[in-house]
Amino acid sequence: MNVLHELQRRFHDALADLVADPAPYAAMVKSAQDARFGDYQANCAMSLGKVLGKPPRTVAQTIVERLRLDDLLESPEIAGPGFINLRLRTDWLARQVRAMAEDDRLGVSRVQPAQTFVIDYSSPNVAKPMHVGHLRSTIIGDALARLLRFLGHTVVTDNHLGDWGAQFGILLYGYKNLRDEAAFQADPVRELAGLYLEVRGRFKKRDEEEGEDPADPVQEACRQETAKLHAGDAENLRLWKMFMPACLEEINRIYRRLDVKFDHTLGESFYNPMLAEVVTSLLERGIAQESDGAIIIPRGEGAAPSLIRKRDGAFTYTTTDLATIQYRTKEWKPDAILYVVDFRQKEHFGNLFDAARRWGCTAHLEHVSFGAVLSKDGKPLKTRDGGVPELNNLLDDAVERAAQVYEAARRETTAPGENAPEMRQETLRTIYEVVGLGAVKYADLSQNRASDYKYDPDKMMAMDGNTGTYMQYAYARNRSIFRKGNVDPVSLRTNPAPVILEKPEERALAAQLLRFEESLTFAAAEYKPSFVTTYLWDLAKTYSGFFQNCPVLKAETPELRQSRLLLCDLTARVIQRGLDLLGIGAVERM
Repeated sequence: MNVLHELQRRFHDALADLVADPAPYAAMVKSAQDARFGDYQANCAMSLGKVLGKPPRTVAQTIVERLRLDDLLESPEIAGPGFINLRLRTDWLARQVRAMAEDDRLGVSRVQPAQTFVIDYSSPNVAKPMHVGHLRSTIIGDALARLLRFLGHTVVTDNHLGDWGAQFGILLYGYKNLRDEAAFQADPVRELAGLYLEVRGRFKKRDEEEGEDPADPVQEACRQETAKLHAGDAENLRLWKMFMPACLEEINRIYRRLDVKFDHTLGESFYNPMLAEVVTSLLERGIAQESDGAIIIPRGEGAAPSLIRKRDGAFTYTTTDLATIQYRTKEWKPDAILYVVDFRQKEHFGNLFDAARRWGCTAHLEHVSFGAVLSKDGKPLKTRDGGVPELNNLLDDAVERAAQVYEAARRETTAPGENAPEMRQETLRTIYEVVGLGAVKYADLSQNRASDYKYDPDKMMAMDGNTGTYMQYAYARNRSIFRKGNVDPVSLRTNPAPVILEKPEERALAAQLLRFEESLTFAAAEYKPSFVTTYLWDLAKTYSGFFQNCPVLKAETPELRQSRLLLCDLTARVIQRGLDLLGIGAVERM
C-alpha cells in the first residue's frame, strides 16, 4: 500500500470545496523528517492561507475538521504556524504490516493504468571492449527496467549496438592495412581494439561533431571504407560479418556477469535498409532539405542543422536514430521511450526529439542522462597507463577486493579460539562475485544519476555506511537469526501471527517497512534508482535500532517472539527485493 498516496488522496477530497485546484496542496503532504512530530506532515495551510486570506492555523483547523482519516490516523495535530502532523494508528499499522507479510509483492500494488516503456541503454560499440564509460548506462538502465516491470508496466529493453557506424570504417582500414594476423587469430576483439586506437592516433585532427576531416588522407580512407560498407560492398560486408561474432560474445560475457538481459539487441545495422526511406519521408514532409549536396534538418536561426545524409550519400547517427524511433513506435507502440545515455549527448537528443515530434512521433521521449565516473581525486577514471579502464578488469578488481573484505569479516566475527566455518570454494567464489559486483552497482545507483560520482573501491566495499556491502551484510545478519533459532521463515508468511508494536523501535520499523511502495513510486517517477537505495539505507538503520532494543529469540512471550520474527523476516524480504530491483544479489551468509 502506498500510504502517502492515500493520504494525499484524502487531503485532495478535504480541500475540494476550499480551492479550485486542490492537487498542488494535497501534494504538500510528505513523510515527516522527525518521527517526534508524526509519520507524515501536511504544510499546505501556509500557502492556502494566502489564497484564502485567512490565518494559516485557521485554515489548518478547517482542513483537519474536513479530513476523513479516522480509520488510519490518530487525531491530527496542528503545530507552529499551521503545520498538520499526522501519525498512523498503531493498530492499523500492525494490520497493514501483517498483510504485507502474506503478500509475495510485499504490499506493492500494480500501477493503474499501466504504460509501455521502451528503454534504450548500454549501447556499446561492439568493435571495442566495454569500458568504464558503459558502466552507468548499463546499470541504471537495467535497474529502471526491473523497477518499472515490478510496478506493473510493460517494458521493452533494447540494446542499440554501435555495429555499423564510422568506427567500422576505421576498423576496416586498420584490418586491411595494419593488422597483425597472428594477434587477430588469438584475440580478435583485442586486436580490433588496438587497430582502432592506432588508426585514430594517425588522424591529423578530429572534428567534434562528425569525427572527420576531409583534408586528412587517413580519415578520408576510413570514411570511404564506411561508405563502401553502407553501400553493400561485398568485401567490407564479409569482413564486418567476420568481426561480429567475436565482438558480440565479448560484450555478452559482461552482460551475463552483470545479470543484465535485453529483450532485443537491434544494432545500427538493423536499421540500415530503412535509412533512405527515412530521408525521403523527411524531405517529402518538408522537415528536411538539401544543402550543398547534403540533406539536413534546419534547426532555426543561429542553430546548427542536423545532418541526415552526407554529400557522398552516407547516412549519420541522427538518421539511424530517427529510423529507430519510427521502428519502435510502430512495432511496440510505447507510451514512452527512455534513452539512458550520458549528459554529453543532451544537445543531440534535444535535436533528435524535436525532429521526431515534427515527423509525427507521439510517444514521450526522455533523455535519462547521467554524469561521469571519476577517480577518487575527481579526475576522469584512467588506468595506470592512462587509458580508460576496461569494464571486465574493473569488475575483476571489485571481486578481488570483495574477497579480501569478506575473509577479514569472517575472521573478525569468529570467536577467539574458534575457526571460521568452512565453506566450499565454489560457494566462496559465488559470494565474492555477488558482493563485489553488488558493491559496484550500489555505489553507482546510490548517487543522484545526474551528478558525476567518484569511483572509490575502498569506500564502496565498506561494511558500514550506505554501501551495497553493508546492505548485503544486514540481510545476511538478519537471516542468521533464523538459522540460530532453527526457524523456517516461510512458515511465518501463511496466516502470520498478530503483529505487536509496543516498543518505539518496533513501531518505527513497521512504519518504515510500509514506505517500501512509496520509495519505488518516487524512483519510477523520477527515473532515479537512488530513491530505492536511500530507502534501503533508512530501513537498515531502523532495523538496527530494533535489533539492539528488541530481543527476538529471547522475547518475553511466545507471541512477542513470533511478532518480532515476522518483522525480521519482512525486513529481510524487503531488503532482498529492493536489491534485486537494483540488479544486486543477496547472500545468506557473510
